[in-house]
Amino acid sequence: MGFARACSVALVGVEGVVVEVQADLEPGVAAFSLVGLPDKSLIESRDRVRAAVVNSGAEWPQKKLTVGLSPASVPKSGSGFDLAVACAVLGAAERIDPAAIADVVMIGELGLDGRVRPVRGVLPAVLAAAEAGYEQVVVPEQTAGEAALVPGVSVLGVRSLRQLIAVLCDEPVPEEPVEGQGRPDAMLAGLMIPGTGLGTGLAPAAGRGDGHRPDLADVAGQPRPRQALEVAAAGGHHLLFSGPPGAGKTMLAERLSSILPPLTRQESLEVTAVHSVAGILPPGEPLVARAPYCAPHHSATMQSLVGGGNGMPRPGAVSLAHRGVLFLDEAPEFSGKALDALRQPLESGHVVVARAAGVVRLPARFLMVLAANPCPCGRHTLTGAGCECPPSVVRRYQARLSGPLLDRVDLRVEVEPVDRADLLGQGGRGESTASVAARVREARARAAERLAGTPWTTNSEVPGHELRTRLLVAPGALAAAERDLERGILTARGLDRVLRVAWTVADLRGADRPDASDVAVALELRTGIQRGVPMGAGQR
Repeated sequence: MGFARACSVALVGVEGVVVEVQADLEPGVAAFSLVGLPDKSLIESRDRVRAAVVNSGAEWPQKKLTVGLSPASVPKSGSGFDLAVACAVLGAAERIDPAAIADVVMIGELGLDGRVRPVRGVLPAVLAAAEAGYEQVVVPEQTAGEAALVPGVSVLGVRSLRQLIAVLCDEPVPEEPVEGQGRPDAMLAGLMIPGTGLGTGLAPAAGRGDGHRPDLADVAGQPRPRQALEVAAAGGHHLLFSGPPGAGKTMLAERLSSILPPLTRQESLEVTAVHSVAGILPPGEPLVARAPYCAPHHSATMQSLVGGGNGMPRPGAVSLAHRGVLFLDEAPEFSGKALDALRQPLESGHVVVARAAGVVRLPARFLMVLAANPCPCGRHTLTGAGCECPPSVVRRYQARLSGPLLDRVDLRVEVEPVDRADLLGQGGRGESTASVAARVREARARAAERLAGTPWTTNSEVPGHELRTRLLVAPGALAAAERDLERGILTARGLDRVLRVAWTVADLRGADRPDASDVAVALELRTGIQRGVPMGAGQR
């Protein structure tokens, strides 16, 4: 009897569980059994592994073979177990020393000719292996850079099973020719998910190597919406743009991700892990360094927004926008069920998706931007524009954004039509993305210094209790906000959000704490009611 074991990783959402792949050979009729709660693609690995081993020059054992995936209670899916299954079988057949593979984590799909093909989710899989104490990982050559992002792990990138056998047996490593030079690498097809719509809406503003990034100076006029955009970026506040078509709501939202600070190392690993599992990580870019931008179409379903799909749930748009911007253009056209599903991740920073195949917790800490027209035709707020929408239709259209959802939006700004002087450039160009981004970085640094030693890094994350007890504003600064609370204009949650915005406005102007003018700016941005605050208030 021969026995050997290797290790691989099963992904549950964006979290990994180390799986021990055990191979057992017994005398008897030649057969291959795979047990341990595998899915259809994993069951098919029996044929892939057999052909790959034979075509790699090794002998397939003609005995009763049983391969077990432990723990058996964890659902396992995908083709990333092929490499570990093949090495466990060869170890049981004594072609490979079983001791050489016992503590090695192997991730990769095998082609019938023995080539090792890349799979999705390598980064979260290697992170799970490192947390479990494993120090050696074998991955496909194309994803070795992604796996090397995890510190403390020795990564071996292989091109074929033949090369891996040679390395494990201390034999000369054969050279594998690179096929298809001069055209896209067909091996990278396993890293992407074509036609599923998961990557739809990822804007070129996120930087995909084309060299063009939309600049905030391209936006004509709109001083108040630009100020709201800067406040949203500095404090991580959710934002609603409402106004007629063509006023520049989409242009402003597309430029928000470019003024956000670069991601920290930990944030980059979180975003890269989600994008790797979702199959939208660009080849050649193993680490996402800038804040992502995701703009799903208004026909998106609830499952595509928060996550779901057949079998084990997959990341949705809220997870693809993790640590970045989620832009919902034509927000009232989204289904009410899909919009209300955003209420939980807006508060908690994660989404829990429960399906028959299991429960998955996905990260979803994003900055949400909503854009809405005032009525179905969009001309309701324009004087003399000829809006023919009945009042009942206008009310019903505006009511599609529910009160509980809007209560979680810190900034609500009316975007007015651009006048002729601004549109023709007679008023001069506005500030560029670089200058605004510099102020945002300074404000973020000031907030991070104030919040040092706490689990929060931005003003939007600070609980209301802390704002009312420890982080106090200037005396008398909350008089106007308290009056709005008594009149019912503000809710208790709304007052907390006004305090958060006021701290961000104070950070932007370099103040130690908010005063009455900062609270007035926050109230105007929160309620949309003009309060006579100067346009430059809150900025240096």
